[in-house]
Amino acid sequence: MNAPKPLEGEGDKASRAAGFFRARWQGAVPLDRLFWHDLVLVGTAINISASVVALILLGLKLPLGVALAVHFAPVPYNIFLTLAVWRTTEKVRGAKATLMTLGATLWLILVVVV
Repeated sequence: MNAPKPLEGEGDKASRAAGFFRARWQGAVPLDRLFWHDLVLVGTAINISASVVALILLGLKLPLGVALAVHFAPVPYNIFLTLAVWRTTEKVRGAKATLMTLGATLWLILVVVV
């Protein structure tokens, strides 16, 4: 019997997603892009979107647990991004890297608490 072949493009999407996370975890992404684009811009947009959807769910009188699950769904991604910044700054060093480590830590606290 032959194993079913993945549909066209399915393998590409999975490998691109794995490559996205692997590149950030291994410090292959430039620190400025990782901090400003991935963490501050995209990460903050994802958190704001999740919070807005959670508020809408509360407005629709859905259970609090559902709204909280949506609100906190980005937390694992937030932790990943923060750790990726920390790992990358270990390779770069310097005052800028120290400030970005501090900024990533404060950002994580802010998006989890708010």
